[in-house]
Amino acid sequence: MSSAVSSGPGLAAPAALVRRARRGTAAVFAVHGCVVGSFAARLPWIKLHTGVDVGHLGIALLGPGVGALLAMPFSGGLAHRFSLRPLTAVTIAIWCFALIPTAFVSSFALLCAALILFGATAGLADMAMNAEGVLVEKAIGRSVMSSFHGFWSTGVLAGSAVSALASHGGVDTRVQFAVEAVVLAAAGVASAQLLIDDPAAGDAPAPPRFALPTRPILIIGLVGLCAVFGEQAGTDWSALYIRRELGGSASVAALAVSAFAVAMAVVRLLGDRAVRRLGPVRTVRISGVCATCGAVVVVLSNDLAVGLIGFALLGIGVAVVVPLVFAAAGRVGPLPARSIAGVAVVSYGSGLIAPGVIGGIASASSLTVAFCVVACLVAMMTLSAGVLRDPASTN
Repeated sequence: MSSAVSSGPGLAAPAALVRRARRGTAAVFAVHGCVVGSFAARLPWIKLHTGVDVGHLGIALLGPGVGALLAMPFSGGLAHRFSLRPLTAVTIAIWCFALIPTAFVSSFALLCAALILFGATAGLADMAMNAEGVLVEKAIGRSVMSSFHGFWSTGVLAGSAVSALASHGGVDTRVQFAVEAVVLAAAGVASAQLLIDDPAAGDAPAPPRFALPTRPILIIGLVGLCAVFGEQAGTDWSALYIRRELGGSASVAALAVSAFAVAMAVVRLLGDRAVRRLGPVRTVRISGVCATCGAVVVVLSNDLAVGLIGFALLGIGVAVVVPLVFAAAGRVGPLPARSIAGVAVVSYGSGLIAPGVIGGIASASSLTVAFCVVACLVAMMTLSAGVLRDPASTN
């Protein structure tokens, strides 16, 4: 067996370092997801604490998308200026600490500001860890991005479970978030020390400080937009859907986030096998059908158990699409970080659109009607899957 793993021109690393980087990358993804799950499962508490209605909450939830869209065009320049390993460590730590202000705000305006900061830091950390994932995948020579996102979903599950237990035990959200931020930041920084840097970064020309996506990246990003819309619907609105539309308790509502995250985690952890067998295009087409079925089940459900099943199916359907979008972007251009940043700009545009669309429709009609829109968008993944075709694959 060779002592080095080669990933093409300019990238060869000892196998032990690549295995270590794979473990570290998986851990960083899990930390990132844990922050998301903790926040999402506590949304009912945050809504009550700030005194906003569902319509204003939908507007406030535009904040993460706005923050990400403001930050991501600058991320390509950051990736060129700083090595990927320290950049990942710094951005994941800042992202963890950005969780704290979301629990301390007491007004609509402050909630919007906190969520803009939340989204900006999330987007930069997201770019760094996905760029690292592409590097590791290239070094290994086979699909592993789905498993990284599986660890992210596992983190969402862990975070939502912690929030559910804290809610059940009467722990103040402000205390929970403060303790979690310190613990998760320490874990994220420690994990980032295991990563590898991109040896091609220093040879590439410096990008503009502010860069918008190119046409190929824009096309790939549109698939990610549909997937992220469905993912955000399940993550941000499943708890409120169960609570408001189906009359579930606060703890059962938190379980909706867990059901969604469990489904995504399991499929993502096993998804690389499906991608290697079916190819990215066929995998995304099947995923789109499953996600659409899940959204339709949510819309038609009048029972808590059926609603939870619908969210699980939605999670299964969108699970591997985002990893495949980032993997496809990483094959465009000389530096994965720049292409991923471009795709993230488009995909996070969905993060900007989804809360406003869902919250606005829910305020005017109901969350049930809003999830009809979700069903239509995730169905588009099936129709547009061809743009993710790997030139080296026949699938």
